Amino acid sequence: MAINRHIHTGFGVRSLGVIAFTGLLTVSFLAFFSREAQAALDSEAQFVLNSFSFLVWGALVMWMCAGFTMLESGSVRTKNASVICLKNIGLYSIAGLMFYLVGYNIMYVGVPEGGWFGTLTLFYGTTGDEVTLLGGGDDAAKAGAAVVKNGYSTMSDWFFQMVFVATTASIVSGTLAERVKLWSFLLFITVLTAIIYPVIGSWTWGGGWLSAMGFQDFAGSTIVHSTGGWAALAGALVVGARKGKFREDGSVKSTPPSNVPAVTLGVFILWLGWFGFNGGSQLALSGAADAVAISNILANTNLAAAAGVIAAMALSRPVLGRVDLLASLNGAIGGLVAITAGPDIVDHYWAVVIGAVGGAIVVLGVKLLDRLKVDDVVGAVPAHLFAGVWGTLAVCIAAGGDFLVQLTGIVAIGAFVFASSWVVWWAINTTLGARIAPVTEELGQDVAELGIEAYPEFVVVPDFDD
Repeated sequence: MAINRHIHTGFGVRSLGVIAFTGLLTVSFLAFFSREAQAALDSEAQFVLNSFSFLVWGALVMWMCAGFTMLESGSVRTKNASVICLKNIGLYSIAGLMFYLVGYNIMYVGVPEGGWFGTLTLFYGTTGDEVTLLGGGDDAAKAGAAVVKNGYSTMSDWFFQMVFVATTASIVSGTLAERVKLWSFLLFITVLTAIIYPVIGSWTWGGGWLSAMGFQDFAGSTIVHSTGGWAALAGALVVGARKGKFREDGSVKSTPPSNVPAVTLGVFILWLGWFGFNGGSQLALSGAADAVAISNILANTNLAAAAGVIAAMALSRPVLGRVDLLASLNGAIGGLVAITAGPDIVDHYWAVVIGAVGGAIVVLGVKLLDRLKVDDVVGAVPAHLFAGVWGTLAVCIAAGGDFLVQLTGIVAIGAFVFASSWVVWWAINTTLGARIAPVTEELGQDVAELGIEAYPEFVVVPDFDD
């Protein structure tokens, strides 16, 4: 009995040991693969959030085109409102096609470190791994892992970057309103969105030579807004002012907007779209740090715009002789443009200071252009170019930018964009003609070029008895 009990007891101990060891291995095995599975799920969740955020932010930025349309069509005289609408939907469409055809490749694909531009190959699209993933089959899982590793879907990034191009193009439309030919304008926009803007983008966001120097422009005070402002200024100088805008005695003829509520609505739409413009430039939504950063960015964007309004409103009376509604509205845009270079700062009071200075610059800039006899219908050059320069330099104060590097970027981008835009405008003016005929300017482009009025007169129809 003793021997049997000893043998039985020994067998029981060994069995329990084997079971425990096997259980430990099983738990470790499951834990390992659970961690792997959880990591895969986390990566895929980050991929989905990043891609989705690009698409939502991009949709908000696209909505800015509606804001520009309302602002510009309300700012011009009624006889030119319809053609403004056509120009804005036309430029958005051209920007999308050109950025797909060649622009994105120039800006981002194959840009050498510290280089000047990327590849000149045509078309940009979904990657091979993404096509395999969508097709299913045996290779889908492997392709899916490669897709997720990229961090976001290819075309979500393309879409987000494309709407920035359209914003740049929209700036030009307002400055040259009421005297530039429709097709000449659209031809310039084609060159701007296919070549000029992408080259600037490759220098900076694409990893080119300005990026290597440490140039900072978080969401595009210079890259987007000053680029549009320089292109608009070159066009205004080549095309000239509207007939009768500047009198022989040096005074300026007032051209009040045709639809003030539309202008105001346009500014509010732009303000809303700017949350996507600046917030989306965080380029990720994959954790708590991104969520906090985006919250700060949106708060700073709002503070700067509000400060721009108040500063412009207060300054308009001593500078313009009245509390000016349009100057106040442009003050919001000036504040938004100014904060765009560094909206990720954590000291929020700087956003108020930067935005207020941006709003003040717009008011003074409008006065300066009038004295220089440069006709800017909507005040786009002061709001986007002048405030953009200030915002890019303000990065040195609030976000650790290097002054010489920032100044180098401003000068280099300004010189390239202005010179290339002036050449394109000159070539268009020499060959096709950039300016509308005097009779068209007198009648209005809506009737002369489109045969449609934006605000047809109401016809009173009398009641007739049966």
